[in-house]
Amino acid sequence: QVQLVESGGGLVQAGGSLRLSCAASGRIFSLGAMGWYRQAPGKQRELVALMTSGSSTNYADSVKGRFTISRDNTKNMLYLQMNSLQLEDTAVYSCNVKGTTWGSLRTFDSWGQGTQVTVSS
Repeated sequence: QVQLVESGGGLVQAGGSLRLSCAASGRIFSLGAMGWYRQAPGKQRELVALMTSGSSTNYADSVKGRFTISRDNTKNMLYLQMNSLQLEDTAVYSCNVKGTTWGSLRTFDSWGQGTQVTVSS
């Protein structure tokens, strides 16, 4: 079983920055695609940013040029640097990690519990 714990959320003024972190732990043999998603009140969850195992990235149009996703496979960590935050970025941000586990080499698809990001005017 693989557990994910996000951190770094909080309250920030519009135009400010935050850096989210996602720590993966457990019997991780290899990491595949890792991504950040968000869900605002009354809205469906949406992809914010994704990074493949080959380091290709994909961003939602609304965050391009403002957010940067990165990963450190040696530490089983995923990051999201968020700059120029806007009111519309307010949401619960969750990380998603795919990979395989030691032993049986089973694939996993794990989600974190989410961290709140609130942008104020």
